[in-house]
Amino acid sequence: MTDEQLQDVPPEKFWEDFYRAKDAVWSGNANPILVREVTGLASGTALDLGCGEGADAIWLARGGWRVTAVDVSSTALDRAAGHAAAAGVADRIDWQRHDLGLSFPTGTFDLVSAQFLHSPVKIPRDRILRSAASAVAPGGTLLVAGHAGAPSWADDNTPDVRFPTTEEVLAALDLPAGRWQVERQETLERSLMSPDGRPGTGIDNLLRVRRLTGPGA
Repeated sequence: MTDEQLQDVPPEKFWEDFYRAKDAVWSGNANPILVREVTGLASGTALDLGCGEGADAIWLARGGWRVTAVDVSSTALDRAAGHAAAAGVADRIDWQRHDLGLSFPTGTFDLVSAQFLHSPVKIPRDRILRSAASAVAPGGTLLVAGHAGAPSWADDNTPDVRFPTTEEVLAALDLPAGRWQVERQETLERSLMSPDGRPGTGIDNLLRVRRLTGPGA
């Protein structure tokens, strides 16, 4: 299937096929950026967008958070719920299926996390992130992490995909002036392994913003 044809595949079908292809896709460990940025925050309510097999949501629940975890794939959510039960935190996580381009969880949250919310199929990512910002309670945090480029082992046959910068993400959020504070905006390098076991590095973008309290917040 060409990249152009892939753009027309519905997100639910793509991600269902993606998760059904393997018994386990991800490592089961929480995203390091989430761990770094959330450690030390007072626990409250959290929204995990694109939760996959549930590692981030489970880590948050173990830390005392009440989590609403969302994915478009029922297979991923079933898998995640099983992992949460095994970890003893099933009662702290509400698993919800949403195609975020069509529906979004209700309510506001002390933390809204969008970790690597990229998709080979077309999704309205900017609109989803604006909905994510709207779901942050006064005093709460929006945490957006994403790839900044291809991994170091990528070769000339790797599709040339451009990822948004933190400046572009911030501009797309269109946050009201005076109501938000940018707490962190940076590019990070991390070590990771290629699919065939070669060591390498990846570059990620991080944007952390906090909704201010007070009138109009």
